[in-house]
Amino acid sequence: MIIDALYNKVQERGPICLGLDTRLDYLPQYLLDSELTVEEKLYQFNKRIIDETLDLVACYKLQIACYEALGLEGLRAYSRTLSYIRGAGALVIADIKRGDISSTAEMYAKGHFEGDFEADFITVNPYMGLDAISPYFKYLKTGKKGIFVLIKTSNESSKDFQELVAEGLPVYQHAAAKVKDWGSEFIGESGFSLVGGVVGLTYPQEFKAIEKVAPSTFFLIPGYGAQGGTGEAVAELFKEKTCGVINSSREIITAHKGKTEGEDFAKYARERVLHMKEDIGQWLK
Repeated sequence: MIIDALYNKVQERGPICLGLDTRLDYLPQYLLDSELTVEEKLYQFNKRIIDETLDLVACYKLQIACYEALGLEGLRAYSRTLSYIRGAGALVIADIKRGDISSTAEMYAKGHFEGDFEADFITVNPYMGLDAISPYFKYLKTGKKGIFVLIKTSNESSKDFQELVAEGLPVYQHAAAKVKDWGSEFIGESGFSLVGGVVGLTYPQEFKAIEKVAPSTFFLIPGYGAQGGTGEAVAELFKEKTCGVINSSREIITAHKGKTEGEDFAKYARERVLHMKEDIGQWLK
């Protein structure tokens, strides 16, 4: 199963998920000043960073909004980046956060598990319940695709809904229970399910409560670096077992800023990943 492949990558290389949430103002000046199309500029930026970090990270994550905002050229760069990552034998999460009625969700599933935007995993929003999630199950049954369901997100205002109490428990714990139920028939040899969860590194206590509710859930964990998450916090989450990937985006892909605007920009992304590995590793020992 694809979740076992991801788990094995984490065991081999550590839990870093590199977020390619690429914006034009993140690009070095030499690319911005070039006569390349917007599509080619984005793609070349991503490709250089992937080439420099392929041996270090467990997976990559692309936030589709960064590419949608640039229109067709942005989406072509998004598609090419997905293909390049998967063609290099790496795993990729498409951060699309879709959540809609079943007939629409069927189209989202087809659009992001097949064709031009095919990814290994996608993020989904469970707010509309099982109708919004079940259309992805036919892809999960192949063992080749997985989903990460939003449970407790890293943003401060997540409390507006996710911490409301219903039947004695916060909503995020109800979401975790549903993730456990939905994923029960998709558990791989690693002991983790193809139905994973998204929980922010900025909420370590909530994470531990969620893990108890859904012990077979593998997590996508945003919030490291720019959002305040630390290696020490990662070690606390992984005290009993390594059960997720830690995403960092801005801090890595803008690491060259203030150092270079030239063609050597990608080496600073590599240095930042190595620093992140060291920061996490010193606490995991």
